[in-house]
Amino acid sequence: MDAWWDQPMEKMTREQWEALCDGCARCCLFKLEDEDSGEIHFTSVVCKLLDLETCRCTRYANRHELVPTCLVVTPQLSRELKWMPSTCAYRRLAEGKGLDWWHPLVSGNPNSVHKAGVSVREIAVSEEEINPDDLEDYVVDWID
Repeated sequence: MDAWWDQPMEKMTREQWEALCDGCARCCLFKLEDEDSGEIHFTSVVCKLLDLETCRCTRYANRHELVPTCLVVTPQLSRELKWMPSTCAYRRLAEGKGLDWWHPLVSGNPNSVHKAGVSVREIAVSEEEINPDDLEDYVVDWID
């Protein structure tokens, strides 16, 4: 029997859609775009609303009011946003791939994403801890 996450993304309920988030918080990392090439570079800096221990937003319900640039990932966006990490469940499903073994829906363990080293736990820093002018100093190469 197929899992509910094997159905088309557009048919998922809101609760199912939200459950696809594995809690890695890689999408919360600040990104820089190269003006010449358009290439996206991830940094190790995360939004001030992210709880660095749980890798969950502390103000999820009203994050858009507090951080207008925070995106609501939709099935359409999951197909279009090529900067989404290749490990992201939304991107994986949009590309016709299944969930990784460490995804909490597969493993049954909400900490498996952290144990697998996929989350930003212990490697990210809050934007409140850095000088915004130094953001380029935080570019990382461990995404994808």
